[in-house]
Amino acid sequence: MESKRWLWKQHEETIDHLTSGCQILEKNKYFIRHDKVCAHFHYSICKSLGIAMTHKWYTHMPKPVYEEGDVLVLWNQAVHTDREVTANRPDIIIKNKKIENMHTESLDIEIQRMWNMKCTIIAVIIGATGIVMRSLKKNMEAIPGKHSIDSLQKTAILGTSHIIRKVLQCKT
Repeated sequence: MESKRWLWKQHEETIDHLTSGCQILEKNKYFIRHDKVCAHFHYSICKSLGIAMTHKWYTHMPKPVYEEGDVLVLWNQAVHTDREVTANRPDIIIKNKKIENMHTESLDIEIQRMWNMKCTIIAVIIGATGIVMRSLKKNMEAIPGKHSIDSLQKTAILGTSHIIRKVLQCKT
């Protein structure tokens, strides 16, 4: 049996490659999975801040900007800086006079300098198979909202199973 993938015949057909390493799937399928997990997380943040949301997280379609009182929640917005920062589009930014949550250190420094406010980096990483960092629970306590790690993991795993199912359907 041929070990090269049947779909593009470029790489070995392994579960690791299909779930997170395929350049063809990376262009669309991985982003859909990523955005679904982030939308789930975004929903719980907005709900905790009193921003009107749909009744279920899976019907939540994040808008670029939500504002409630002094708090601004930005979704997938580029942060324009005076200096070049390659990772300038965090998934979620919570802007408050006291809180600023980001993913990248160089962006953190630029935000502090430009906006003259404290900026804290909080890493929330959930792998394609639901694997999380040991510090995730502690990290998530610093973010507004009630967050279920199990539920976020389930969202990632369901996204991965959807990708595998679609790829296997192409094989037949």
